[in-house]
Order: sequence, then C-alpha cells, then structure tokens
Amino acid sequence: MTTLARAEEIASATLKHGRGLGAAPLTVAVLDAGGHLVALKREDGSGILRPQIACAKAWGALGMGFSSRELGRRAEQQPVFFGSLASVADGRLAPAAGGVLVRTADGAVIGAVGVSGDVSDVDEECALAGVQAAGLLSDPVPPTA
Repeated sequence: MTTLARAEEIASATLKHGRGLGAAPLTVAVLDAGGHLVALKREDGSGILRPQIACAKAWGALGMGFSSRELGRRAEQQPVFFGSLASVADGRLAPAAGGVLVRTADGAVIGAVGVSGDVSDVDEECALAGVQAAGLLSDPVPPTA
C-alpha cells in the first residue's frame, strides 16, 4: 500500500535528486495500486501541463504493468495498438520514460511514480531515485554508483 507518508517521502526524494542533478523544474505524481493520486508536488517554474504528464506516465505504467519507457518502446513497434490503448485510456498515458512502478521487496506492485519537467531520461532517473530512497524497488533497477 502506498500511504500518504510514503508517497510524500518518494515525491520529496524525487525532487531532491532532481535538484542535485540541476534538472529543470519537476513535477512528481505518486499513485496507489488502484491508480489514484496520493501525492503531487510541482516545483516553482514547472510547466502547466506537467501534472497531467506526470500522472499519465505513472498511470500508464501501472495500467500496463511496466515502465513508461517500455510503453514508449512498444508504442514504436505497435502504433495501431497504442493508438487504441490511448483511446481506451481516455488519453491518460504518456509513453515516454519517467513513469515507474513501485514494488515491495517481494515484488508486489503498490503504486507508481511519474515525473515530468526535464528530458525523459532525467525524469526517469529522478523517479527511480525517489523510489529507492523510500526503501522500495522499481523497474528498471537504478544503477549503483
């Protein structure tokens, strides 16, 4: 279960990582396993569409069971299917890196995190760092230093 306290911990750690990288202003959305928004943080200067994009990255990852990076890869290979999927999802998915699943140590999915504001690779790195800082796991596994 993604509690409010845990969601806020993930969101804060995500933004802290972004500041450490010198990322553009970010927005982070944390969803529970049912796809409901638990926490949303938008840094000053983050664009007006960023909350919707962050939620769509997380919601798409949660709905399909893999990261939004993988959604993007598959969308390139199967554009007709993903066009239909976008319609079925009422446009609430964004097939670009930055949306990751949140898993417990035993692999159970308890939610998802979506980040928007910088280039997709940076968004994803920040999301992964936030999940890891909360002592949870995600896909893909973040690189170790």
